[in-house]
Amino acid sequence: MAGRINDDDVKAVRDAVPIDAVVSEYLQLRNAGGGNLKGLCPFHDEKSPSFQVSPSKGLFHCFGCQEGGDTIAFVRKIDHLSFSEAVERLAATAGITLRYEEGGYNPSHQRGERIRLVEAHKAAAQFYSEQLGSPEAEIGRKFLAERGFDQAAAAHFGVGYSPAGWDHLTRYLRGKGFSDKELLTSGLAQESRRNPIDRFRGRLMWPIRDVSGEVVGFGARKLRDDDNGPKYLNTPETPIYKKSQVLYGIDLAKKDIAKSSRAVVVEGYTDVMACHLAGVTTAIATCGTAFGGDHIKILRRLLMDNGSARVIFTFDGDAAGQKAALRAFEDDQKFAAETYIAIAPDNMDPCDLRLAKGDEAVAELVQPRTPLFEFAIRQIVRRYDLETPAGRAAALDEAAPIVARIKNVASQHEVAVQLAGILGILDTQFVVKRVAQLARWARDRGGKGPAPAPGRGRPYENAAPGPSLASGPALNLRSPAHRTERELLKLALQHPHLVSPAFDAYGVDEFTAPPYAAVRQCIQEAGGATDAPSDYLPAVMDCAPNDVVRALVTELAVEAVHARTVDEAYAGEQLVAVRRRAVDRRLLDIQGTLARLGQHGDPAQLAAVQNELWVLQQYGQALRNKGAAAL
Repeated sequence: MAGRINDDDVKAVRDAVPIDAVVSEYLQLRNAGGGNLKGLCPFHDEKSPSFQVSPSKGLFHCFGCQEGGDTIAFVRKIDHLSFSEAVERLAATAGITLRYEEGGYNPSHQRGERIRLVEAHKAAAQFYSEQLGSPEAEIGRKFLAERGFDQAAAAHFGVGYSPAGWDHLTRYLRGKGFSDKELLTSGLAQESRRNPIDRFRGRLMWPIRDVSGEVVGFGARKLRDDDNGPKYLNTPETPIYKKSQVLYGIDLAKKDIAKSSRAVVVEGYTDVMACHLAGVTTAIATCGTAFGGDHIKILRRLLMDNGSARVIFTFDGDAAGQKAALRAFEDDQKFAAETYIAIAPDNMDPCDLRLAKGDEAVAELVQPRTPLFEFAIRQIVRRYDLETPAGRAAALDEAAPIVARIKNVASQHEVAVQLAGILGILDTQFVVKRVAQLARWARDRGGKGPAPAPGRGRPYENAAPGPSLASGPALNLRSPAHRTERELLKLALQHPHLVSPAFDAYGVDEFTAPPYAAVRQCIQEAGGATDAPSDYLPAVMDCAPNDVVRALVTELAVEAVHARTVDEAYAGEQLVAVRRRAVDRRLLDIQGTLARLGQHGDPAQLAAVQNELWVLQQYGQALRNKGAAAL
């Protein structure tokens, strides 16, 4: 083992590397007054900056988690280094040659593991970059040229080429003094029967750098048809490379992200290149994994949770891109920044868009477009038929919990109002209250998500087949609508001649309580109430899908009708009351459809909807004026 680093050299390193310069490599710092700087602590999650740096004293301290110390302590903590490794890294930055008390100059093979692995990647990046100019790499240069990237672009991003042989890089790095163990640990080489061989062979290479600019891994794109590997092959998890904690292009984008309070998240290496070359220098990408919580932590430290900060995601418009967008939305509330999604015309990615329409089209693409929450909601809602009450109810059931997760109460209310408009539900306050209720439940349950919707899991809910029977409110005897539906069903079972033949023309969907809709379905399947035979009740019970519905039929068949005189007049009142409510619900549906179509809908469709609205309004008026005679 090497000896202890000379104390004078340690002091020289501390003095030579300003602490604010080092910390700024990882997070954005702002003036905190008194000569100090502040930022979001990189060692724990926080909403407001409690991490302070004193350049004059060379110290940092977090008033939230109590971490603190000098420049060396910061580097040790953030990069998980030993004391010697941290000093060696800072010394390399400052160009200081270190002396060791026991053993003289530290031989390269005795350097700390992380330092050695980073140095191996730096040497590999240089090797790959030089190989891009070789005759063998013509296929790689052609690949880049076809995507609009010249030699200068390749050099700017450090793009290189890995030779197709078995061990070109391995032999090169051995010559630089790296051991086989270091090459295997770094992920640059892999085991074979005899000796380590190159992990990447015959591929175009993108160096992946961390926030500080150190190369920690590679992304490799296959170029030849005889390459049986995946299209993209990334460095495996190593002591210095965790794919969930790196963002491609962050080293180039971090200053502009901090300056503009804006970040653009794209899907691939070439997309990052296209964006930067088009002037969108805040573009970054994940490396073979979905955008997640650790990536958000990196961005938050640069964005400083500024209220005006913007994060724009660009995803393909295909199913995979939509799925990626919805995954990103799951972490949306971890941002204080506003999040948006941008989808290029014809579902082109930024690289293809730049080729087809130029730099201006790429710059225009990433202007904030659709809020990510709105995109997520619309993706959910589009799976349902919003022309039917059941479809709107089901869409609301799935979308409302999403809106309820929005932590800002004012934003939550505004989005709930937008959701009502998207669904075509005119009773906006109903949707707002539903969302607020779900949010309240989530808070009461300790943030574990909204509680089940009221009525879910009750025995009647799926009593009969068909979506119309499984939706709508649960059985509520305090509801005037449910009381009337119950009364009409009792008449249909006990006095079928009083409600015939009108009753048999009533649809199952005119009964809003799922249990009553199930009974109506049974009567229909038994042949209806008109000219009911002597075995009418047994036939209805035989059509019940389960014991629960069968018991309800029995209950309704024996329960007393709530009228002193059970006659045609009373039956007519119940028939009219149920039908009028059905007409009113349909009128709301049509008005919601008109609201969705707006002024830019298809003229023929608008005319048909408006005509249906007029006919129903006339029918509703007739029911009010003429009663049962209008049925």
